[in-house]
Amino acid sequence: MFAHNKRLQYTVRVSETNPGLANLMLEQFGGPQGELAAACRYFTQALSEDDPGRKDMLFDIATEELSHLEVIGNIVVMLNKGAKGRLAEGVEEEAEIYRSITGAGNDSHLTQVLYGGGAPLVNSAGVPWSAAYIDTIGEPTADLRSNIAAEARAKIVYERLINLTSDPGVKEALGFLMTREIAHQKSFEKALYAISPNFPPGKAAGDPRFASVYYNLSRGPGEERGPWNQGEKWDFVSDPDEQLNVDGKGGDATVELGSEESAVVAQMAVRTASAQTGDPLTGAELGMGPGGTDAEKVAAAKEPPPSA
Repeated sequence: MFAHNKRLQYTVRVSETNPGLANLMLEQFGGPQGELAAACRYFTQALSEDDPGRKDMLFDIATEELSHLEVIGNIVVMLNKGAKGRLAEGVEEEAEIYRSITGAGNDSHLTQVLYGGGAPLVNSAGVPWSAAYIDTIGEPTADLRSNIAAEARAKIVYERLINLTSDPGVKEALGFLMTREIAHQKSFEKALYAISPNFPPGKAAGDPRFASVYYNLSRGPGEERGPWNQGEKWDFVSDPDEQLNVDGKGGDATVELGSEESAVVAQMAVRTASAQTGDPLTGAELGMGPGGTDAEKVAAAKEPPPSA
């Protein structure tokens, strides 16, 4: 059961309206790294989580993300407030209104015209929110890593938004939201490492012949070695011949077919075979004008055959 408290988790104070900035803030409202995506990701994970501790944590953080959605939504609406009034009441000349809501050079005019200066579930480019942003796979050691990455991406977006405004109240609110992303990362990482073993994700350990092999497949200037591909824990393979047929079974693709399927496949192969001799005239050649590379050949093809 949910109950809404009308007091925000963090106070929103906007010094002046700024529709361009409001539009950019939508990235954290209806964007892939935004608060709604985070809330839905953690809420759906909590529903299927069997561990009571992780279940409680996921419900807590999912609910907090909804409160962050409310904070961001209020910032968007407050930043849009003045432009919303001017556009709704038509108190300025058309050109002046347009200049005032597009001063930041982004799509803020769409937010004003289509959504009345509200907080629509779209990103800053106007793309509607999508459940495709939710990448839950139902394995805690994989989902927790994804959650850590999601919180990290959201933190970076908040940093960039903070750098776009000089409004002290907006900066403070965004700084709070950014800091909570750090706190959530810590919780998710603690929960991940409370699972032992937690790597590799899932139950299967992987084939030991290939689990610690690094294939150097991008060769040329700029090659670098580091802990990701060197040391006693890695087998570094740079020889092109050793990068092929690594299982020693030939490296071919084959399939075993029954007699009936084999006959049908052979029939199809004969029907669709390309002739390896001759030089068929193509539509591209027929469409060439004077000076085309095969103009003489095309002209000769149009000559009537010699009479017998």
